[in-house]
Amino acid sequence: MTKPQVLPRSALVDRAAELVPLLRSHALWTEENRRLHDESIAALSDAGILRMRVPTRYGGHESDARTVVDVLTQISQGDGSTAWNVSVWSMAAWLASAFPDHVQDEVFADADSLVCAVLSPTALATPTDGGLVVNGQWHFTSGALHSQWQVVIAMAPTPDGAGQWPITALVPMSDLMIVDDWRTSGLRGTGSVTTVAENVFIPGDRVLPMPAVLQEQYASELNAASPVYRSPLMPTGCTTFTGTAIGMAKAAFDGFLRQLPDRKITYTDYGSQGAAPITHFQVAEASLLIDEAESHAYRLADLIDSKAVDGVRWTVRDRTYARAVLGRVFQLTKQAVDVLQTGSGGSSVYETAPIQRIARDLQTLNLHALMHPNTNFELYGRVLCDVEPNTMYI
Repeated sequence: MTKPQVLPRSALVDRAAELVPLLRSHALWTEENRRLHDESIAALSDAGILRMRVPTRYGGHESDARTVVDVLTQISQGDGSTAWNVSVWSMAAWLASAFPDHVQDEVFADADSLVCAVLSPTALATPTDGGLVVNGQWHFTSGALHSQWQVVIAMAPTPDGAGQWPITALVPMSDLMIVDDWRTSGLRGTGSVTTVAENVFIPGDRVLPMPAVLQEQYASELNAASPVYRSPLMPTGCTTFTGTAIGMAKAAFDGFLRQLPDRKITYTDYGSQGAAPITHFQVAEASLLIDEAESHAYRLADLIDSKAVDGVRWTVRDRTYARAVLGRVFQLTKQAVDVLQTGSGGSSVYETAPIQRIARDLQTLNLHALMHPNTNFELYGRVLCDVEPNTMYI
């Protein structure tokens, strides 16, 4: 079978931009049906977007961080739920690339195979001959409805048996059950259902200790020479997710400007909202907030790419800074959309108005446990004040 073409940054970004009208046309259906539209999945696959973080030997693109941010910024201007799932699939593919090479051969036998992931250790693993038996469940499993594999986290006995530690493992979706419980106020289209393992056997070669993964002790030999796979897990995830928020804020801003000439301010003499000084303040503030968010995202992406190429180790301050940047991007984009929603008038509450969906989606992102601005700012502040971080997720 011929491998798919490996695409450079410019081609991937252009293809992502071309998909915006299609994704936008399916956005309401996606939200109402709580899953991505099949046409959206097919278009993303055909465009090569779903292979951004798949190794090139399987037909992937091994895209750098800056490319991923730019592509997801485009995708989320079409639909936030779609972009969020693409970000999760991209990050999970990257994480799968940390496993032994023969395990990757199985996962990426089809270059368009999708991997979802949840980092919460909400399951228990019991050692058995040749591997582990896992029981438990994982909530918020974005993209599970379309995935072929899941990266799971479970608590397992340490090698000396004296305690427990989290392990990460690859499991075929066919070994898991799905509980359709995703009924939420935001990101409804992501289909972030609960997945359940009941006495699922996982071979030992599909298991890695989570503490080792978090310290860049990866098991792949063939990926070791690629800068894309030399970066730390958490900073890589932080920059991956920023594009989704930035694109949604840009979509809200562009939509707001498009409606200005024909929108009046009811119960005033303004025949066009664009003539009102308050509107000038609103669009200026929103624009600057989005610019600030994008600047933070690019700075982090460039830090990841440069450190990977140069082989520079990440300090604890660097790692917690990445978490802080993610929280700041989500905070700033939410603030920008809040400003625009305030100026959008009563008609913006209809389901057909994209800004109300964008506002709910960004609110949901800001509540994510790994991305909550308050949590991430506190974590970064601890380190700035010479206090040890209170989490391994850095």
